[in-house]
Amino acid sequence: MCLVKMLRAVVLLLISVAVGLTVGELDHGYKGYHIYEVTPKTLEQSQLLHQLSLDGYDFIKEGRLLGHSSRVIVSPAQFERFVKLVKSEQIAYTLLNENLGASIDEELALLKLQRRMNPITGKGRLSTERYYTHEEILNYIDDLAVRYPSRVFVKTVGWSYERRALKTITITNGDQRKGKKLIFVDGGFHAREWISPAAVLYIIDQLVEQFEQNADLLKDYDWIILPVVNPDGYEHTQTGTLARMWRKTRQPYGACYGADPNRNFDFHWNEEGASSSACADTYAGPTAFSEPETIVVRDLMHSLSDRGVMYLTLHSYGNYLLYPWGWTSDLPDTWEDLDEVARTGAEAIENATGTVYTYGSSTNVLYIAAGASDDYGFYAGFNVSITMELSGAGSIGFNPPVTRIDEFVTETWIGIRAMAEKIIEKY
Repeated sequence: MCLVKMLRAVVLLLISVAVGLTVGELDHGYKGYHIYEVTPKTLEQSQLLHQLSLDGYDFIKEGRLLGHSSRVIVSPAQFERFVKLVKSEQIAYTLLNENLGASIDEELALLKLQRRMNPITGKGRLSTERYYTHEEILNYIDDLAVRYPSRVFVKTVGWSYERRALKTITITNGDQRKGKKLIFVDGGFHAREWISPAAVLYIIDQLVEQFEQNADLLKDYDWIILPVVNPDGYEHTQTGTLARMWRKTRQPYGACYGADPNRNFDFHWNEEGASSSACADTYAGPTAFSEPETIVVRDLMHSLSDRGVMYLTLHSYGNYLLYPWGWTSDLPDTWEDLDEVARTGAEAIENATGTVYTYGSSTNVLYIAAGASDDYGFYAGFNVSITMELSGAGSIGFNPPVTRIDEFVTETWIGIRAMAEKIIEKY
């Protein structure tokens, strides 16, 4: 064993002892799973990789642009076929992680230790020093409504399959004007994307706790925010190694669980880019809006569409700003307006941090994905609908270390603020 591996093993053992994990609890899932980065240079290679995603390979980052890398989890059972395929097709590939299970064990042990050392009382601001549970997030927005009663309003808008409350926070400037235009933001669609709710919390912090610096964003607009769309899945990913990479909701379907909430919307539902197999990560559900969580988002969209100008949904990862359509490579009539808003966000981030965000329509930049929330929001009447795929980091991409949460969420806010300013200017 090399020195780095020995040190990592020692650190993990010390953490596990500190938080009460036994050696038998460590590395019990995803042992021997690899993560590879693959980069297509031809259209044929790109199509082949996309087919692998439909054949059961878990692409944790996927793009269709030539020269842009994707990342895929390869199980021990898939290993021989995968390596043989990429070699024979001359697809550039690099091993990024040779034991996904060990990486997840380390992350979850650190998370448990951080929560023990930094408990949350439910009062005051949340820091960017760790990831929070769904309950902690709800306690935080409830506390904001108590502390800022003239500007912040919290409402229970529904319940998840496992009966967790879904709450929105409405943020205003306190002027009590009715019928103001609004921006609707959500996060936490996909369970494993922990940085998404973290970024949503930072948006809330900026609009509420840093009101004086951002009052211009609330002069003529209200913001309505749903921090975690999929709380059951989000909580499940924090329960153990086998659960960490969970993506879907948690409603049972036979021997399998959950649907992909971002394939469950009734706009070109279950077409290309979605699966009809209940065990697939992109399972569209038995029917459109089979998931109580997507029903909540749908109803919010329709109730807000008469004054809703922008719908923004935060995902990870990949550094993308995406707009409709996701079900086809065709573009909507107003695509130039959408492109202008997305470009504004991308340029603001690059100018401030150097991070490059690719922007464009979902299908043309990333991949086809029918039944998604951004398409539905645009269909429901929002002038602008954007999916923001945040930066990735850490050993699996979905696990930016806590030391980088602040970097990522502040970078995200730079882009969101710029897009909001463009929306206010245009609409």
